[in-house]
Amino acid sequence: MSKMAVIYWSGTGNTQAMAEAVAQGGRDAGAEVDLLSVSETDAAGAAGYPLLALGCSAMGDEVLEEGEFEPFFAALEGQLSGRPVALFGSYGWGDGQWMRDWVQRARDAGASVAGGEGLIANEAPGEDDLAACRKLGADLAAMG
Repeated sequence: MSKMAVIYWSGTGNTQAMAEAVAQGGRDAGAEVDLLSVSETDAAGAAGYPLLALGCSAMGDEVLEEGEFEPFFAALEGQLSGRPVALFGSYGWGDGQWMRDWVQRARDAGASVAGGEGLIANEAPGEDDLAACRKLGADLAAMG
């Protein structure tokens, strides 16, 4: 059985809803899944999981949340080489540049990005978005 962590930061609950759906998809695919807000873990704890799903909403000028999530990801980045990673999050403006930048950072660190790109939802995720999140969780579980 694969062991997966779904680690997220959510300001409004939108990315949390996505994280819960990613976790459900992983569980449905047979993975053992821990669902954690970023404040409940650190890079060393996250690095102990063979599979990582990371979620963060876009902030400001389409960047990762800078108080908790960006420092967490920066500390984890050097430990992503060869690791399967899923990236997801919600946004309220812009065109998703923060996700394209984040995916590139993960690839540059040597991670294998599940689905080939990040999964984004505009504002509150609808049922199609949540179904895509469950599929992302299942796809990540299959990489383990």
